[in-house]
Amino acid sequence: MDLIHSMLAGDRLALARLLTEAENLTPAGRQALDALFPHSGNAYLIGVTGAPGTGKSTLVNRLALHFRGEQKRVAIVAVDPSSPFTGGAVLGDRVRMKDLSGDPGVFIRSMASRGSLGGLARSTAAAVQLFDAAGYERILIETVGAGQGEVDIARLAHTTLVVEAPGLGDDIQAIKAGILEIADILVINKADRPGVENTEKALKSMLDLAHPTRRVYLHHGRALSAEPPAAEDTSAWVPPIQKTVSTEGKGIPELAEQIASHAAYLRATGGWAARDQARLASETEIILQRTLMDQFRAGEAGTRYNEVLQEVFRRSLSPWEAVARLTGQEPHTPGRAESQPGRPQ
Repeated sequence: MDLIHSMLAGDRLALARLLTEAENLTPAGRQALDALFPHSGNAYLIGVTGAPGTGKSTLVNRLALHFRGEQKRVAIVAVDPSSPFTGGAVLGDRVRMKDLSGDPGVFIRSMASRGSLGGLARSTAAAVQLFDAAGYERILIETVGAGQGEVDIARLAHTTLVVEAPGLGDDIQAIKAGILEIADILVINKADRPGVENTEKALKSMLDLAHPTRRVYLHHGRALSAEPPAAEDTSAWVPPIQKTVSTEGKGIPELAEQIASHAAYLRATGGWAARDQARLASETEIILQRTLMDQFRAGEAGTRYNEVLQEVFRRSLSPWEAVARLTGQEPHTPGRAESQPGRPQ
């Protein structure tokens, strides 16, 4: 509890220690998250995602500098991929954020993905909650940069920036379903490179084909949508395309204006509250799944799980039948598929 009070009083060391506890899912970390939850819900969460090499870290650095110019406290969560062999991670994103070093109004936290898919680490949401409770007004969340499946950020952030860059692939890559569909703002970084016109044209084509709807993603692909605009309101948010050269700071003020415009849009249409509710529902579901699985594997149920899993390995039991047996929904009877001709195989 001393760490919690110290963190609320502005102690950065206490915040760092609580971040470590939360990331390692220790009892002290869970206790801190419970106690600090009522203090959260005030920060503006901005996700930055895109393929490797698009300049996400440099862009985040420039955005943080811009927000500091507006006297906002800024936290940065930078997720790095973990090695599938050693489990280690470089955690080197902050190397590109040297301009922020020594600023007491900025806190940078790097974390390893630890095998989690979707571009975020398992404890990213917990870190964001701690920064929120600590009074950071802008929280920038930089994802791994894994590619088209990196959509978990849409369930966490209020505004998602998808960063593209010229010369990283053919135009078809830019219009594939998946990562671009989560974009609230499309950023063409490194816009001083050749081919920027083709990249912009491809993105505009994608936007022209899209049906503008407001939606919020939940876990496992289920969607919780914000209330649709009223019949007389024909203004739906269409992701703008902003060109930047982050190494030189070009286009950053304009990008910050687009971010502010999207925040105003969310508040005016009810999307802000809808995204908060979707994020909390998704986080609750994820924690519930982990807890139920841990409880299930403990004790006698864990022994039964291993026994049934061996039958799956021998292919004498399908995964669906295994789950049915373990949950007591349907007792397994050998040969019952043959005795039920009408049952789909």
